[in-house]
Amino acid sequence: MFETILMFVLAYLLGSLVPGYWLGKYVYHKDIRNEGSGNIGTTNAFRILGPVPGSIVLLLDMFKGTLAGLLPLFFHSSINPMLVGLAAILGHTFSIWIGFKGGKAVATSAGVLLAYNPIFFFMVWGVFLVILSLSSMVSVASMIGFSFATIMSIFYYHDPILAIVAVALTAFVFYRHRNNLSRIIHGQESTIPFGWYYYRHHKD
Repeated sequence: MFETILMFVLAYLLGSLVPGYWLGKYVYHKDIRNEGSGNIGTTNAFRILGPVPGSIVLLLDMFKGTLAGLLPLFFHSSINPMLVGLAAILGHTFSIWIGFKGGKAVATSAGVLLAYNPIFFFMVWGVFLVILSLSSMVSVASMIGFSFATIMSIFYYHDPILAIVAVALTAFVFYRHRNNLSRIIHGQESTIPFGWYYYRHHKD
């Protein structure tokens, strides 16, 4: 019982790490919570700090999810990695370092999925990249990517815990992107300088 509690606490603490905020504050002397979208994750880090630090934030946010998902392996536990990884996702969303606030947990969730099943991860990642290359919107790619993961977990992978977690995370991601959805509907969503949609509307 003690080891189980310890795993969940460690996973939460790993998820609570905020590389986007720390990198912005201590290296670039910018608080990314006060600029752009105000998010501490990859997209806002790209937008405010640049592609290199944005990529670093992406990798670190994914890595902490993967590390959390691997804790059952390190502890020789039979607990489903998705459950332990869920604690890391909650940590990212409600971080102890920034007043129990946080990001949308897309990269951290992807990292947990990588620990759970690398093949499944690359399938979802492929869908994400295809949608991103067409829409130029990280929000659209994230929501469709999570939806794809949920469909696959229900109809292909026979793991009820994976399915339940996937449904819960997809609902959560849509909720966290509710403002993005409104902007998408009204044609006001921010795009990144990548993909068909962006270049179609920035030919000049």
